[in-house]
Amino acid sequence: MMNAGESTQRQGDLVGSLHKGLGALEILAAHPAGMTLTEMADAACLTRAGARRLLLTLVAAGFADQDGRNFRLSPKLLTLARQWVGETSLWTFAEPHMRRVSATLNESCSAAVLSGLDVVYVARVGSTRILSVALHVGTRLPAWCTSMGRVLAAGLDDRAIDDFAEKSAPTALTPRSIASPAAVAAAIRQARRDGYSLVDEELELGLRSIAVPVRNRLGDTVAAINVSTQASRHSADAMTRDMLPLLRAAATDIENYFVVQ
Repeated sequence: MMNAGESTQRQGDLVGSLHKGLGALEILAAHPAGMTLTEMADAACLTRAGARRLLLTLVAAGFADQDGRNFRLSPKLLTLARQWVGETSLWTFAEPHMRRVSATLNESCSAAVLSGLDVVYVARVGSTRILSVALHVGTRLPAWCTSMGRVLAAGLDDRAIDDFAEKSAPTALTPRSIASPAAVAAAIRQARRDGYSLVDEELELGLRSIAVPVRNRLGDTVAAINVSTQASRHSADAMTRDMLPLLRAAATDIENYFVVQ
């Protein structure tokens, strides 16, 4: 995985207008009901003229719709994301292994990648049981308080882990949440030592999850897979005993994809 410092490019190598446009997409994504031009200008720290040009460009490209003074994302972005996931051969290859885990445990099995401070779900095999949180491909969750987020962040170097934990600005989501950058960094380093992470009711009361990394042939962490369950069904010890070996075996099978590429 690329270190945080390695991803920073010289300003001269960047296309500023594209960077602003992508930022506008992210802001619109966070406001599904839509935004006015003034609201976008304020949120993106742009002039009204600059925000207007960006929004009209997104409309012209089909990534946004305009309804009077209101702008909102169009379905085109979701179609693009689904096409990317559907055409990414890793997840086509990984799905049977995730289905095996899900069928054996009768629990959901998911895969995610790290995107900034979030995890983004790129594959998911549901179970017949219902979780209180609605998760699907494309869902974003804060990485610091999720099992997949912690094993993904464990692929960073120590300095990047500290930076990640600080920027995550952790707050107590439940009484069981760790809520300081130092504690988050310690949990990530623990995940690196253990080779897995178990998050026990930190994201939501009653929800437990356990995750392992998926690495490429160079040993870099490129994804994570997990199993989520209701705390009433499985204890933390039972998850480590019964679920972790299945997840590790599935991760090894998925990693074999990289060997033959």
